[in-house]
Amino acid sequence: MSKKVKIEADGSTEEKIKTAANIVFTKKGFSGTRTRDIAEEAGINLALLNYYFRSKEKLFDIVMMENIQQFLMGIKGVLNNQELSLTEKISLVAENYINLLREQPDMPLFILSEIKANPEKLATNMNVREILLKSHFYEQLRRALNDKVNPLHFIVNIISLTVFPFVASPLLKVVGELKQEDFDKMVEERKKMIPVWIEAMLKVH
Repeated sequence: MSKKVKIEADGSTEEKIKTAANIVFTKKGFSGTRTRDIAEEAGINLALLNYYFRSKEKLFDIVMMENIQQFLMGIKGVLNNQELSLTEKISLVAENYINLLREQPDMPLFILSEIKANPEKLATNMNVREILLKSHFYEQLRRALNDKVNPLHFIVNIISLTVFPFVASPLLKVVGELKQEDFDKMVEERKKMIPVWIEAMLKVH
């Protein structure tokens, strides 16, 4: 009984575990990570980790969702900054997204899995409608398209151009005979190229 009270009183332990999990998942990926690795990184025993989080899968889901929410809240300010042009916003979104995915290479597959399993829950947790569809950025897109094309087409294009290389990275590395540093260089180049491509698409319409 006293042990349970002691655990519950230690409010920092849960955050310590999530921080450690984030570090280990980033280094080793989901499949290469053991719960024991996370416990060691957090400086706790495995039983304590299992008390807070019943499985590696549950902990991974929580960490990834928090990372996504943190990222989206970060770009919300960019999307609603009325002093930035449409191209500047696209450039910043692509840059920030690529930086995040380089740090969290398992995130795209997590999102795809969640989209397939429970899209409503994911949309609610990520607050996508509020952040994207009610943003100044969305209004800028709508005006640029003169209401002739649904702005969602361009949001999908931006996300696809940014995310797909990370989803397909194992195949791209084989097909293109790319080492990790070559792939990193390629995605860095895309920070500059994606805004150019999107702006060209907008001019066509």
